[in-house]
Amino acid sequence: MSSQFALLKTRRYGPFFGTQFLGAFNDNLFKNALVVLLTFQTTQWTAMKPELLANLAAGIFILPFFLFSATAGQLADKFDKSRLARLVKVLEIVIMLIAGVGFWLHSLASLLFALFLLGLHSTLFGPVKYAILPQHLREEELVGGNALIEAGTFVAILIGTLFGGLLAGIEGGKVWITAGCLLTAVLGYLTSRGIPEAPAPEPTLKINPNPFTETWRNIGFARENRTVFLSILGISWFWLFGALLLAQFPAYAKNVLGGTETSVTLLLGTFTLGIGFGSLLCERLSAKQLEIGLVPFGSIGLTVFGLDLAFASPTTLPPIPLSILPLLHSQGTLHVLFDLFAMGLFGGFFIVPLYALMQIRSDASHRARIIAANNIVNALFMVVGAGAAAGLLSNGLSIPTLFGVAAICNAAVALYIYGLVPEFLLRFIVWLLVHSVYRLEKKDIDRIPDNGPALIISNHVSFVDALVITAACHRPIRFVMDHQIFNWPILSFVFKAGRAIPIASAKDDPVLLERAFDEVSAALAGGELVAIFPEGKITSDGELCPFRPGISRILERNAVPVIPVALSGLWGSIFSKRDGRPLGNLWKARPFRRIAIAVGQPVNPGQAVPEALRNTVLELRGAEK
Repeated sequence: MSSQFALLKTRRYGPFFGTQFLGAFNDNLFKNALVVLLTFQTTQWTAMKPELLANLAAGIFILPFFLFSATAGQLADKFDKSRLARLVKVLEIVIMLIAGVGFWLHSLASLLFALFLLGLHSTLFGPVKYAILPQHLREEELVGGNALIEAGTFVAILIGTLFGGLLAGIEGGKVWITAGCLLTAVLGYLTSRGIPEAPAPEPTLKINPNPFTETWRNIGFARENRTVFLSILGISWFWLFGALLLAQFPAYAKNVLGGTETSVTLLLGTFTLGIGFGSLLCERLSAKQLEIGLVPFGSIGLTVFGLDLAFASPTTLPPIPLSILPLLHSQGTLHVLFDLFAMGLFGGFFIVPLYALMQIRSDASHRARIIAANNIVNALFMVVGAGAAAGLLSNGLSIPTLFGVAAICNAAVALYIYGLVPEFLLRFIVWLLVHSVYRLEKKDIDRIPDNGPALIISNHVSFVDALVITAACHRPIRFVMDHQIFNWPILSFVFKAGRAIPIASAKDDPVLLERAFDEVSAALAGGELVAIFPEGKITSDGELCPFRPGISRILERNAVPVIPVALSGLWGSIFSKRDGRPLGNLWKARPFRRIAIAVGQPVNPGQAVPEALRNTVLELRGAEK
């Protein structure tokens, strides 16, 4: 994880990270201090129930995202983002002054107005926050950069929550809350002055002041790429799930666990630490590339531990409210904390790849407006979630049951999205394979082009060669494979999800053979990567078989570069073949078996003679042994 932390030392990332960190800290310092005050001193402020008041505050903070994100996205595409960041920090200082007046006058309306303005501040900063990263970071740094942002944000949430809860519980806390928020806002402004320029992609853009028509237009930009839009839906669901969870913590700590004001911080801190740790692990688990296979892994964890949290919650209250240490010794508390940390951990796996995917696959000319569309949909989901939670709780649903309902809904939403975009599940299966069965080493993988068509050729040593090559390459690949293997149980789902192209010999099925060549041509004409195993069969002795002439036929119709690939370490595994029998080497199975993939220099289609390509693969394989 050292490479991502090295970004903090750079001017192109460090000041921006500091600005974002201080902003998230301040949001949560004020928000949590206010919620804790209103939860444990409710009668001094209002006659409303604490549970409903917490959800009202969450809704008020989120509402500006829904109302003003469209304008924020236009501003971030039209003006320099570093300048916008500084202006937003000036607004934060003004907001903290308004909050101080609200505390001084003991005015709930003024404090809720300041909370609304703080939501506006975050709305304006949102498109800047995520659209500036692709301008200042290289593509291979985006996963690490996003991971640090998410981890830093939730560490800031943790510290802000801690200080907010502590300041709300001490004598004269209102003065300390105001002073702390104002000082943080000033520091945020000073840090923002170090952010380097981030020129506007569309400086001539005409601002549309109508939030409704512009919102629809921004959503239209997002819908141009189906994967980007579904990523936005996944991100939005996560924030609904997370906001619903966080909003219940004060009442959960008081009415379910029987804790004091400080126990709220324990719950929030455990959950946010989990998200921070999970976010930082993403770069290592994804090998510094975008790995959307982590998204299903994250959704599984959120559901499993969300349900466990519902069942693990205590059913009886202690006789007196418990501070942190007695609460830790109370039966069931450690189980609850473990579930919260695990939910945060898997939440990090879920959210970081989705943000990176949205940034990488968005059109740079209106990336900020796509991020604004993301914020709009996020806001809509969170407002609806806050309203639904308030409605369910007011009708007698308990908080633990609410957590269980949210976990079940999480599973349903995940299955819906993965059904629409099988690429997520395909990458998850591939990622699971190379992290539970194999230890994959890659050499010169960057020789596979980031854009445009190419034909990948590889030696064929096992039934999972296609999955291993897929795991090594961040681009989707269309594999040409034997129709019998294509229809294998379980693996057939994976191959169909990956849009593999089944092929048969002229003797077995001449119609399928011609259809396969037509589909290969269509894929290459569309700028896709196509991969074939020119030996035509899996080796039975580990040696390279002669290449069939299918390569020449493909290249006659499609003059594209040929990328030679060599796999080593797979033969002799449980997925290889000996003496014509699959799985004949089960006795050799061992976890984390080392396998390697080496990529050769692209070959001009005019020089791609089968025998010469076979010699190239032999040389690559020999270098890896």
